[in-house]
Amino acid sequence: MSDDRSILDDYEAEQRYLHGFLQVLSDEQWRLPTPAAGWDVRDQVSHLADTEETAHDTATGGPRQINDEAAEYSSPDGWTEAGCDKGRAMTPAEVLEWWWSAAATVRKALGDLPSDARVPWGLGMGWRAFVTARLMEHWAHGLDIHAAVGVPSSDTDRLRHIAWICTNALPYAFGVAGVTAPEGHTLRVEVTGPNGDLWAYGKPDATDPITGPAGQWCRLAVQRITRADAPDLVAHGPLADLALDHARAFL
Repeated sequence: MSDDRSILDDYEAEQRYLHGFLQVLSDEQWRLPTPAAGWDVRDQVSHLADTEETAHDTATGGPRQINDEAAEYSSPDGWTEAGCDKGRAMTPAEVLEWWWSAAATVRKALGDLPSDARVPWGLGMGWRAFVTARLMEHWAHGLDIHAAVGVPSSDTDRLRHIAWICTNALPYAFGVAGVTAPEGHTLRVEVTGPNGDLWAYGKPDATDPITGPAGQWCRLAVQRITRADAPDLVAHGPLADLALDHARAFL
């Protein structure tokens, strides 16, 4: 197993970028609606703050563990909305501080865990996957915040982590969608990063490659765009076609 822990640095870099972006927004901009129906910018940041608190306790055995928390609600949406409700009683500055404090606590906790740790989030995740999932969460909600204020989001090489977890999450995505991979087919994702680097996930001799830009693959898998909005992603084979139809990289 690789003991490369550089994902922690990129996780922090993603959060620091978002923090700098949020710091300069006016209170009016914090009230702008985002692509998530019923959520404004404050709701997006409140969700990140609340899930960071839950991520910390899930990773460390604290009182607010995700599986216990989610079980208290009749649907995942109820749990998610409860986190937003906390932020709706706060000013934008208070929400920003809530999230930023929670984020620092999570980074330290994950830095203290060994690389072979398992985190009981959902069905359970390895350390690398869990850190990557937190990075992905911040990137995806950052897209919503950028869209709300009308400022395009610039892709970075941090997308290589997100592209990896989006690919690894495909068996889960197929399960959610209730579809079965065609027998005898294997998948490889070959996407191009923002600086022209080729990132490949899966065996080189896979029967069904997906090719195209990493930004489109990642946005599709976090469901910020539809397949129609990703014209440069090409599916070579029926398994690749299923992957583009049903990609989903979150619970």
